[in-house]
Amino acid sequence: MRTLLPLLLLAALPAAAQEDRPWAFQVTPYAWGSGVGGEVTPVPGSPTLEFDQSLPDVLEDLDAAFFVTAFGRYGRWVGLVDLSASASSREGVVPPGIPAEGEVSQRSLTLLGGYRLQADPRATLDLLAGIRAWDVGVSAAVPLAGLSASADVSFTDPIVAARATYALSPRLSATLYADLGGWGVGSEATNQQVATLNYALTDRLTLSSGWRRLHVDYEGGGEGGGPDFEATVSGPLAGLTWRF
Repeated sequence: MRTLLPLLLLAALPAAAQEDRPWAFQVTPYAWGSGVGGEVTPVPGSPTLEFDQSLPDVLEDLDAAFFVTAFGRYGRWVGLVDLSASASSREGVVPPGIPAEGEVSQRSLTLLGGYRLQADPRATLDLLAGIRAWDVGVSAAVPLAGLSASADVSFTDPIVAARATYALSPRLSATLYADLGGWGVGSEATNQQVATLNYALTDRLTLSSGWRRLHVDYEGGGEGGGPDFEATVSGPLAGLTWRF
């Protein structure tokens, strides 16, 4: 159940120092090797599956995954799009330690727009706001007890974000990204942090590596109930950016 939300997101894999031209665009497919910890309750009264997976566990349970992000700028106006999808299955326990099984599939789309507050040759600072839309399917089963439950849910979180890039040398830069949202509109709370080092292989290709952490806390509630899940996903990432 691990890459519960590799969210996407976000995605702040990005680029080196700002160019002189008024516009720029880049696309980054990336890999995220994330461990995850949390719990999921498919429907009220169903088993709550607790999980705590390291990266090797995640890789073993992963069924499929896809991550890509795009970043654009026109003058001082900026935009970011991140798309992620994953499916995984794993085993865990429910109190008082009974073996259980769980599955999670997710798709997320992040759409952000904002303004570049600082744009000198060595450093940039962007402030952004937008949404992250989720489509999550969860299930849990306790074979020994003959219990099982599953549910699908879609929700959208408003988020605000900041993204800063600093040129360490002509070819090496560092990027920091953070966002915060939810506030009970979609999830109860969500936040994300990304830090990468970026090395320009050519004028068009940049190799990025770093670390990403994503947290989400969603409560279904309401008539008929919906799934409750809370997860923190974190781990190393690597991507290749094409700039044009």
